[in-house]
Amino acid sequence: MSATLTAGSTRVLGVLGRVSMYRLILGALALLTVISLALSVAGLVGPQPFEILGSAVVLAAACLLTDLAAQTVLRMPRRWESSAITAAILLFVLRPTLDPLGLAGLVLAGVVASLSKYLLVWRGRHILNPAATGATVLTIVSVAVPALGSSAWWVGSPWLAAPVLVLGVLLLWRTDKLPVVVVFWVVAMAVAFTRTTLQFQSAGFPVDVPALLLQVAFSSPFLFLGAFMLSEPLTLPPRRGQQFAVAALVGVLAGWPLPVGDVTLGQERALLVGNLLAFAFSLRAAVRLRVDRRRDLTPTVRELTFQAAAPFRFSPGQYLELDVPHRRPDARGTRREFSIASAPEDLPEVRIAFKDGSQSSYKRALAAVAPGATLAATGVWGDFVLPARPTSPLLLVAAGIGVTPFVSQLRHLAATGQRRDAVLVYVVSSADELAFRDDIVASGIPVVVFSRDEPVDLPAGWSWAGPDRVDAAALLRAVPDIAQRAAFVSGPPALIAALAPALGRAKSLTTDAFAGY
Repeated sequence: MSATLTAGSTRVLGVLGRVSMYRLILGALALLTVISLALSVAGLVGPQPFEILGSAVVLAAACLLTDLAAQTVLRMPRRWESSAITAAILLFVLRPTLDPLGLAGLVLAGVVASLSKYLLVWRGRHILNPAATGATVLTIVSVAVPALGSSAWWVGSPWLAAPVLVLGVLLLWRTDKLPVVVVFWVVAMAVAFTRTTLQFQSAGFPVDVPALLLQVAFSSPFLFLGAFMLSEPLTLPPRRGQQFAVAALVGVLAGWPLPVGDVTLGQERALLVGNLLAFAFSLRAAVRLRVDRRRDLTPTVRELTFQAAAPFRFSPGQYLELDVPHRRPDARGTRREFSIASAPEDLPEVRIAFKDGSQSSYKRALAAVAPGATLAATGVWGDFVLPARPTSPLLLVAAGIGVTPFVSQLRHLAATGQRRDAVLVYVVSSADELAFRDDIVASGIPVVVFSRDEPVDLPAGWSWAGPDRVDAAALLRAVPDIAQRAAFVSGPPALIAALAPALGRAKSLTTDAFAGY
């Protein structure tokens, strides 16, 4: 990827990163609803305008009231965005109607979908996609009472394909799930094309390959299923390879629906099977953390130390999602991702670090959490892990708080007695912002510091690169043998863009860019 394209990408990510995923998805679904209404008025999609509006109101009320009741009983914070997202997804999956029995079916699907968020959970993560669960239960019940309706996936209209694709790609770009969903799309469309071709040939009909390819790509629910449902973080496994496996499985089952009794294993049931595989991968990925202590690492960096309530697995370099419920959360919500700064050998102790100074409601709530309080880590994710081959030379580039995944990796290497040919390039705004010095010194690797002012009392093996701006040329001067190293970069997208020409010379490049989740 060119430096220009990377810079443009990082600007888009920066804009998207200012909004929570809940509200970003909700905005996309709201826009898709408006587009659908316009297409309905023009007679280009099946449901009538008042059917769409009436069904939307009924589904929103069912989901919101069910969530409100469950959150009151369980004393959980209000999350109206979650209710609205579930209702909006169901609107595009089920058949919009104004028939009283059909509306009752929508209520059933909405109630089941919302209840699944509280009943079908394990250590803070959903076992099954809520909307798919509600749609599946309605489809099963409709075998006995057909008037209740069932899933229709009218969103698979060719007129909706373009807006679904554009909005979906933006969401997937924001969450770095585009490669995973592309695997699903390719598999599902290839399997569906093969299935339809075989059916036509067995019936003696000619196969119009271009027309069939267009139909499979743009007249099917695959685009919506992948972008808005398969990509849900709480029902995906933690590692990229596992996510690809789930995507491929769902793609096969969605592309070639299998009959199960009186129903067909179609889109939503295919997703539920994939959810079960993801759950098997993630059984121990979520845990409750008790706040043990906090300390200031630098004038702006704070460290929180937790005690895990139960054992869990993670690889050095991965991150956890920490839920801090609080009143009146801002647009970015009550969850944030934090790289784990401790090593697996430190368990049950778990450490994270964050940069102070933000005025977000989350940071204020996190700063107010007292020792002894318990928070939920809803999962552990990420593939920012060092190569298994110990002889591979490494370049580690960290900007500010981006050093935390490297701290976990270096602590793990020290704890297991491993020695790696690695050099750390540590970029900070000023010398007093060098965090985790003791942990890095204990690893014994050389460190090149980029800062405006010269640090005093640098440890042995550390050097100051001077006050020059950090760019590709400066990186090449600091690490002249970059072509022999596998590069790992953790920092804001703007840094990665600035270093792109130099990083392109590395043997491989793995980034851990954070855009402000």
